[in-house]
Amino acid sequence: MNSTRVALCMLAVLSFCFFGMSLSAQTQYASPHKAFETAEGLVNDIYKSVSFDSTGPKPDWEKVRSMFIEEAVIVLRVTRDSSAIFSVQGFINDFVNFIERSPAKQRGFWEKVVRMKPMVFGDIAHVLVLYEAHIPGSPRPPQKGVDSFQLIKRSGRWWIAAVTNEIPTRDRPVPKELQD
Repeated sequence: MNSTRVALCMLAVLSFCFFGMSLSAQTQYASPHKAFETAEGLVNDIYKSVSFDSTGPKPDWEKVRSMFIEEAVIVLRVTRDSSAIFSVQGFINDFVNFIERSPAKQRGFWEKVVRMKPMVFGDIAHVLVLYEAHIPGSPRPPQKGVDSFQLIKRSGRWWIAAVTNEIPTRDRPVPKELQD
């Protein structure tokens, strides 16, 4: 009888723990941020989330991670003629390495949306973005770039499924959809 009571108590505790973990996972994937309610809001929020000033906290990488589906792919231009393909964790690691080995660590870093061209259809969205990135105090002007976001709506919120990036040049100008 005593061992039955212990077994029932253990089952109750395990059930409570499992239910609590399940509820926690559902809460994590629900819409934790108002910005996740629209495709445009989520895209705007990622630029804000990776930006920081010299005296403030560095980016919240858990928040950044929560913007992507687990299987997301990020393709970024790394030199004038090559790109790198990252997982979400690889993207975060690359960004952290950039901050650590550049003046951004002391000066801060910002990216801002200059212009956005969204296309939403049901639970899918494509958002084309012209952005500027800059390290405050740098003698170089802000670097323009074009990001292409593919998003999906799942569980009542938007998620980033893929990002591809290109840097405009004289031979490859900003697409007309993103020009003034």
